[in-house]
Amino acid sequence: MKAPRVRLGDLSVGFVQCLAESVQALGQDPHALLKQFDLEPARLAQPRARLSIPRYMRLGHAAMQLTNAAQLGLQMGQLSRFNQAGLAGITAAQAPSVREAARTLIRFEPLYAYNYRGQSSFHENAQGAWLRFYSISPYNAYNRFVVDSVLAGWVQQLSTLAGQRLSAEQTCIEFAAPSYAEHYPQVFSGPVEFAAERNQLQLSQASLALRNPQHCPSTWRHLLEICERELEQLTRTRSLTERISQLLGPLLHGREPELAEIAARLQLPSWTLRRKLAEEGTQFRTVLNNTRHDLAISYIRDTDLAFGEIAFLLGFASAEAFQRAFKRWSSQTPGEFRRSQRHAN
Repeated sequence: MKAPRVRLGDLSVGFVQCLAESVQALGQDPHALLKQFDLEPARLAQPRARLSIPRYMRLGHAAMQLTNAAQLGLQMGQLSRFNQAGLAGITAAQAPSVREAARTLIRFEPLYAYNYRGQSSFHENAQGAWLRFYSISPYNAYNRFVVDSVLAGWVQQLSTLAGQRLSAEQTCIEFAAPSYAEHYPQVFSGPVEFAAERNQLQLSQASLALRNPQHCPSTWRHLLEICERELEQLTRTRSLTERISQLLGPLLHGREPELAEIAARLQLPSWTLRRKLAEEGTQFRTVLNNTRHDLAISYIRDTDLAFGEIAFLLGFASAEAFQRAFKRWSSQTPGEFRRSQRHAN
């Protein structure tokens, strides 16, 4: 049985270039790998070209198998460049300081990566700032690869802007220490905590204040204006249903979010949210179930999690309630679906 399409999000094909360079740096030829995934040079050169997250997931798995390097994400982060994040990256490269570059990368993240499990965030206090990457638990080799590449990429890009190697005051990783844990201190140049509450790294106020010698004020302002217009256009064209799905993903763990909570996050009255969803031909319960269904497919197919654990991650009251819902959605039990996927593979 062919797997249903999983709408987890997408990202710029610029990330493929960085992945290919990482594979090559580890002594392997990436061209056959890219051809296997129909990622020919012409496709990678298309403006605004995106790659679905499930497809990127399969590409990442294949790259780790080819290189036999579980630490591939860290390697990729160390080779990361601003321009691989497209317009947002080019704009960040013109920021006046490390602080503004970090803010720009995170504010305009939707221009180069969209995932309805969450989005990155920037939190500043008197000691410095935390650059936080959303949870993508449960963790497998691919999800660890993603977290590694994003956090290591932030350090590399901001170090390039500052013209000196930045040290993270602290780096927090949600998953337990992996087999390649010894690589982290050299990448982040500071203490690393595994099995932490969040994925995040802290930069000091001194690091945030470092100036960009390549900063041109007029170019910076011009690029910011373009990014703001692009973000506004993206928000306008992205349906309300998609925006709600992105909000729901991180909120599902252990509970079922209510319409009033989502309405508050969207700064809308509940009745207005119901009306707008009706105008799109749907309702909140349908969006919630579709989001759960998409995430359930990913968890069952791509992890070895017990169904009770998946039920918790999707906000069901019990494993039995989850299994009944999945059978209703897919005409298969979770166990039947997992076996069919493994047989196909």
